[in-house]
Amino acid sequence: MGLLIQIERIKAPGLILDLEESPETFPVLREMEEAGECCFPSPVKVHLRAFRLQEMVEVEGQVETIARFPCSRCLNEFDLKVEEGFAVAFTRQLPEVQDEEEEGAELTAEDMGLILFQGDEIDLTDAIQEQVVMALPVRPLCRPECKGLCSQCGADLNLGDCGCDRGDFNIKFSVLKDFKVKKKK
Repeated sequence: MGLLIQIERIKAPGLILDLEESPETFPVLREMEEAGECCFPSPVKVHLRAFRLQEMVEVEGQVETIARFPCSRCLNEFDLKVEEGFAVAFTRQLPEVQDEEEEGAELTAEDMGLILFQGDEIDLTDAIQEQVVMALPVRPLCRPECKGLCSQCGADLNLGDCGCDRGDFNIKFSVLKDFKVKKKK
């Protein structure tokens, strides 16, 4: 069945599904692995409930997986459990919206928070991979107190002090430490 929901299977109380897919099923996650940004050593698990609301299908649930990252400070790999709740709405056609303030302005499906679909099935692949990507940290850290690497010798400071004299000087301005300004006479 994969990540497809057949519309006729959604009855009045809703359709509850537990899905498990390989990360390779999701193009964006596969690209992230190929680029070396992170990898996904476990499948993507999705627990969801889908229900119909007139011509729309509302899908809400929870997505979870494990992402393996290099730490932004010390470069050691670590696993991060990714869990994210979501709610998305699908529709075959956009509802009529009257906007008295802006005549002639057209709203897109994205503006309304809707995802358009055609036919008798809804493909959840894009919606699920978007939830996983949005839950990933921008600067992944193995732990909040990670000390990182020594700016002088590259030693992992989490394992102990390397003995280098790093002083209190900020590395961002190290190129300016010998900068001299010549005065005009």
